[in-house]
Formats: sequence, C-alpha cells, structure tokens
Amino acid sequence: MRLPLVAAAALLCLTPAPAASHHGWSTYDAEKTITLTAPVSEVRWANPHVAVAVQYQGKRWEVVLAPVLRMEARGLSADMLMKAKSVTLIGQPRKDGTAEMKIQRIVVDGKDYNLLA
Repeated sequence: MRLPLVAAAALLCLTPAPAASHHGWSTYDAEKTITLTAPVSEVRWANPHVAVAVQYQGKRWEVVLAPVLRMEARGLSADMLMKAKSVTLIGQPRKDGTAEMKIQRIVVDGKDYNLLA
C-alpha cells in the first residue's frame, strides 16, 4: 500500500522546475483588450515566454508574448521584431495598472500573427 504512494512522490520530485514554476494569467484583465502601436526597444527571446519592451506614451511597457516554439511556428523571430519600425500589440493589460500586458496578437510589418494556442 505504501509503495504506490512512495512511487508517486518520487515521480513528483522528478518534475522539471520550469513546469512547476509557470505563472498564471490572473494578474491580467481578461475582460479588457487594448491595442498599442510602438517601436520595439528590447527583445528577450527565451522560454517560458518571449517578452518585448516598447515605449508607448512616455512609459516603458513590458509585453509577454508566446513561448519560443509557438513564435517560431507562426513564422516570427527576434530579428523580425527588432527590425520592424513598429509593432501593433493586441492583448490584456495588468489589472493593477502596471505598464505590462500579455498578447493575443501582434502585427509586424503589416502581417497579423495570432499567438493564442
């Protein structure tokens, strides 16, 4: 009887840390969609999510995009984001008013990319 419990506990210990540390989306306002158009000032091309920084109306916005694999599957690259004169970001802002948002769609050089799973 104890053996299955011990085996289950051992398997839980083998769970990779990134999977256990993934955050939720509850800090973003799912009822509100905003659109920003601005030049990209920084790209962080890494998992769990690609992120960019943009300057919009005098504020630095932190923008959470999709995981690297999904970005690449949609045909996007870090180089494309940095070379674009500006990007249009469509997504949900943080509930607390912080200049941060998570993205549903991004328009780069006139092409609209859906980043939802």
